Amino acid sequence: MKAWPFELLPRTPWSQQKPTYRQADPAVIDAALKRSQNRPSGNWYVVGASTDITSKPFAATVAGAELVCWRGDDGRLHAGPARCPHLGADLCTGVVERGNLICPWHGLQLTGRTRADWTAVPIHDDGVLVWVRLDRIGGETPTEAPILPARPGLPRISAVAAMTGDCTPQDIIANRMDPWHGAWFHPYSFTRLEVLSAPPTDPDLPEEEDRFLVAVTFRLGRLGIPVIAEFTSPEPRTLTMRIIEGEGCGSVVETHASPLRAGADGRPQSRVVEAVIAHSDRPGFAHAGRVQGLIIPFMRHAAHRLWRDDLVYAERLAQVRRQDDEATREGTANLLTPPSAAPTTEDRPRRAAEPESAPTG
Repeated sequence: MKAWPFELLPRTPWSQQKPTYRQADPAVIDAALKRSQNRPSGNWYVVGASTDITSKPFAATVAGAELVCWRGDDGRLHAGPARCPHLGADLCTGVVERGNLICPWHGLQLTGRTRADWTAVPIHDDGVLVWVRLDRIGGETPTEAPILPARPGLPRISAVAAMTGDCTPQDIIANRMDPWHGAWFHPYSFTRLEVLSAPPTDPDLPEEEDRFLVAVTFRLGRLGIPVIAEFTSPEPRTLTMRIIEGEGCGSVVETHASPLRAGADGRPQSRVVEAVIAHSDRPGFAHAGRVQGLIIPFMRHAAHRLWRDDLVYAERLAQVRRQDDEATREGTANLLTPPSAAPTTEDRPRRAAEPESAPTG
């Protein structure tokens, strides 16, 4: 029997954590993001959880393309344009009978196979998530299946959460390229976070060496579970955190980002789909499947809570980028930069004997 995995955590004030801004080098984060964006995707985009697609029409949007997805009587997945080829009705408001999608306006039936006026879209169910392949949007060499990260074997429990934000998929992935913010921005979930190693800025770094290695303690109130996890990005819109040491070794959290469309203000919107796939080699975990109906809502709640905050982070990244671009175009980039006069006290180097002072008041 394994030792008890929990530790009693000390009551450490949030502000007394070790600052991580010196380690969170923007150049390291940007270089990791660029390498990720240069990897092939095969033109595959996540649209939802496997359990989302049933015998009822399911609506999905990717980069402005409106899709309808459904399962036939045999469980096979189908996907294609949500616009009826007859007069443009929204097929997502239709019904599925005997495996066929029936348009609610005039009864046109679609079998899911390509026809002269309606083109089926490749769709893939990996057992946790559903993906669609959109070659005109992706513009890459297509692959037969999505590029998936390694997942734990059985037994396992998976939960999927989804949210929408005013940002690009790259902003969402950039958030996950910054593990240093975890204990500061999510103190209710993480503590004692230390980035053990980060990849160099080398643009040609081999993919097998392109990872962040992090020691972190998952917080459950006053109890904590210490683990070591690695963060990797197998394709441009996916980032995976995998526990490689500690309780739940092999478990993964997959963050997937897909572009939606421009919002009412013209700014891009994206959808983040997070799949938590939990695994344990403890003997009792094999029986957890019997009560997964009770466990999965808690897993989804935790993912939603994290991404409620992380989407604020990603949206701020997008806003800062827009501000920088606008300032560059309008020549106002240096409005808040101090005049190039004598250095201020903060700019002058400290004498060796000068102690670091803490804020007062």
